[in-house]
Formats: sequence, structure tokens, C-alpha cells
Amino acid sequence: MKISSIRVENYRSLKSVQIDTSRFTIFVGQNNHGKTNLFEAIEWFYQAKSSPEDYFFNRDTGNRIVVEITFDEVEETDIEKLTTEASKTKIRGILGESKSFMVQKTTTDHKRKYFVDGVDKGNPTGLDTAINEFIPKLEYVNTRIRLDDVSKYKDKNPIGLMLSGVLTAIVENSAEYLGFKEQFAKLFDSPDSEVRQELDKISAQVEIYLQKQFPDGTKVKFGVNPPQFGDLLKSFETTVDDGIETKAEDKGDGMQRAIMLSIIQAFADYRKAQTGGGSFLFMIDEAELHLHPSAQRALKRALIDICATDQVMVNTHSSVLVVEDSPQQKLFRVEKHQGITSISEVDALEKIDVVFDLLGGSPTDLLLPRNFLIVEGRSEYVFLSEVIKRFYPNEFKGIKILFSGGDIDMQEGDLLAVHQLFKPLAGSENPIYKDKAVIVIDKPNDTQQNKYQQFQAGYPYLFANNQVHELDTETLEKYYPVGFKKEPGEVPNEQKVAYAREVARSITKEQFEGEMPKLFAALNAAKVKGFPMAA
Repeated sequence: MKISSIRVENYRSLKSVQIDTSRFTIFVGQNNHGKTNLFEAIEWFYQAKSSPEDYFFNRDTGNRIVVEITFDEVEETDIEKLTTEASKTKIRGILGESKSFMVQKTTTDHKRKYFVDGVDKGNPTGLDTAINEFIPKLEYVNTRIRLDDVSKYKDKNPIGLMLSGVLTAIVENSAEYLGFKEQFAKLFDSPDSEVRQELDKISAQVEIYLQKQFPDGTKVKFGVNPPQFGDLLKSFETTVDDGIETKAEDKGDGMQRAIMLSIIQAFADYRKAQTGGGSFLFMIDEAELHLHPSAQRALKRALIDICATDQVMVNTHSSVLVVEDSPQQKLFRVEKHQGITSISEVDALEKIDVVFDLLGGSPTDLLLPRNFLIVEGRSEYVFLSEVIKRFYPNEFKGIKILFSGGDIDMQEGDLLAVHQLFKPLAGSENPIYKDKAVIVIDKPNDTQQNKYQQFQAGYPYLFANNQVHELDTETLEKYYPVGFKKEPGEVPNEQKVAYAREVARSITKEQFEGEMPKLFAALNAAKVKGFPMAA
């Protein structure tokens, strides 16, 4: 069983989002764009019995919060793992022959409603208990958890509970352990136990002394509670010896985060060998936090392993966790505009932009793509991006288009901006894109001739190596195919990007190749000169 889709309405910045999840789902986006809000909405679905005002979209309690989660791929083995026959009967009764069901929770009453094949099944008596055991258990690792919290098992920290559960499951089939458990119960719980009788005597004696301090008739009770057997495997200690032995909870955040995620990795190993038990949903906020890139890769491998039996969702700013693909992986971009968060799936063509943004949006951070095509303005960037998506998603895969400012940011094409963008690619100490990167420029007008000559003098090899492709016109709008051409001034600066997108979505492949040959040639040059695609 796994979660196949999630719909959220009116939870903080999530006015209305719906996503189809996979076994391993990654969310990327800038800070304060709503990634954590999604995780907390899922946590709200699992746990909340009330909702403070700041949970509601625009802090308006009239905006009813709705979270709907669809569970799919239900198998008979999932039902058989339930601990009671009553729960099995409840689940079979509501599902019938269906392999999926949807659960809805709202702020109307904070109770769940169940839907099977679109039919509202309500919330029959006793079903919640069965469902709580049936659906994947939530383990939410947020950025606020520290290792000393994990050690305080009485706080019921989810990581501590998870590890104690693993330890218990490992030993619970041991005959010696079962014998000890039985003896423990006799020792502390049985009224015939000598230990229990002595504890009761102490309780009675303390009660006598306490009662003397309340002569007004107040009744005071004092009892020595027996130790809880379940707590025996809930106390952990990790020490680090780097010259001086120190408790791990006294170390820095990096060590603490590594240990907590190591618990999850150990859990993954255990789960792979486990045949019984329910499934888990792991949500890890900023999974890369404090981890070296090599540790991030190891963590991702462990999380992928977990997905054989369980489901994982991570929020991240790390390209390391994003760049490698997995058949079980889906990638989503989280963006906020005017206070409203949107979540959209990222396809293979868009992934290169996501990774580039994660690296800081500058080629000096990491020379990632097979090649770069540098254009002057955002209009060219949008136009070519749309054309590639429509006509050449495979042929020009791995070509990263960069724009240097141009018609939106500077109100005019600027060869010096192109120069500044190209310099990190070809002017560094290790210019691995020196003979690969391709540049597209508008035909220089009279006022730009001086800058154009400076650019030619600075990079003569670019022109000799056919890396500079110059349009026949002074603007992109004038270079569009017949029926779309516009003279200077016909399209206001603030509308050029929208018009570029409109043209790219309207023209045919034949129009692009036949009537815009310089741009088509530039794309082909970027492909031919670029690094080979990885196998």
C-alpha cells in the first residue's frame, strides 16, 4: 500500500494543490515558498484534533482546511498484518473488492471521512482505530529535532520510537527475551510478588506520613508505579571519541543529524529483511541539512532502499539528492507567488533548470550541462525553451540556455552582459566550455558597434570557431516567422516575454527551421559542440 495522491486546500500558503506521489518524492524550492507547509499539512491530517488561526490560508478561519489522501495498491497481505480480527473485518467491509480508498479530513470537525470508488462511506464506529493501524505510520523528521530529544524517549520523539520499535522487533522472537518479559511482569505486576509487596509497603508508609500533614480530612494517595517494560529499549546513548570521548548529543548539528539519519538507514536494512509489520511514510525536511555530499548520496541510496517496503518524501535544496534518477522517483517544484504556493511536477527536460537553480544559478557553481547556449534576453530564453520542449525534447536534451539580461532587465540587448555571462565558462583557469558554449546575439545597431568590436577583439576564437550566431535583425520580434513579425516598438517591453511564449507555442516546426535558420543552427551547434550525453 502506498499514498498515490494528496490534495490540500487552505492550509497556510497552500490554497489549492494536488500532487500524484511516487514511492520516492522530492520537493525543491526556495526558502519560504511552502515546502514545509505541505509536510505539516500531512502531519495535520495524521494528528490534528484542532487548528489554530495561523494554520488557515490568510489566517481566515472561514477558509476551511481540507486534506485528502488517496491510498492505493492495497493488498490482502496489508490487511493480514492487522493485529485484530475486528480490524481486518472493518477494512475488508469498507473496501470490498477495491484496491484503493481516499481519506478526507477537514476543519469542520477534524474527523475523517472515507471514500471508496468515489462513494462516501462516512466514518463508521470503530473504523478509525482500524485505519490508524492500517495506513502507513508517519515518521516526520523536521529540522527542529535534535539528538538529545531522541534520547528523551518519554517525549515520544518519532525517531526514538522508531528505533525502539526496531530493537523490540529484533529481539521479540527470542525465547530468552520472552522469558524475561514474563518474569518482569510477575516481578512487578503480580500481587503475590515479594517485590510488589515491598513496594506497596513503602507506598503505605509514605502515605501515612503525608496524611499527618493534612489533618483537615484531605485524602492523600501515594503509589510506586512499576517500571514499564516497554521503556527498556527506549534509552539510547551514542558517544564520539575524537581524542576525548563525548556524548553525541553534545556534539554539533552535523554529527547529530548524521546519527539520526543513520537510524533511518539502519531501519531500511531491517525493513528489507522483515516480512511482517505495517508500512511507513517517512517525511524528511531538508534531508541534506549538515551532511557532506558523500553522506547525502549514501542517505539517498538508503532512502531508495526503504522504498521497497515504505514511502519517502523529502524537501531539499541539494542537487545531490535531485540529480540522480530512480524508477521510483518523482520531482516537484514548489513556488510561491503573491502568497500562494503552487506545486508542479518537473519533467526530464525541466530538471536541468531545477538543478542549475539549486547550484545557485551560476555556471561558476558547477558546470553541469552538456553545453550552454547564451542569449541576450529573457524573450529569447523563453522562446527557445518552449520550442525545445515542443519539438526537440530528446534531440537538444542537456543544453542549458542562459540569458544575460536583455530586454526585460536592461531594456536593451547588451553585449557586455553577454560577455560577463560567458566569462566564467571560458575565461576561468579551467575553461572546459571555451570551445563549446554557443552565443546568439541580435544584429548590432549603430550604437552597439563599439561594444560589438570590443567583444570580437576579446574573443576572436569564438567567431573563428562558429560559436557566435548573429541574427539578421536587430530584435527577436523582427526575426519571427511571417505572420508573427513585429517592428521595433510594436510590442511593449513588458509584453515581449509573453509574446515570445505565444509565438513559440503557435508556430510549426517547419516555420522554426525554415524561417528562423540562425536560431536552429545555434541549437544544432550547441548540440554538436557539447559534451556527449551520459549513457
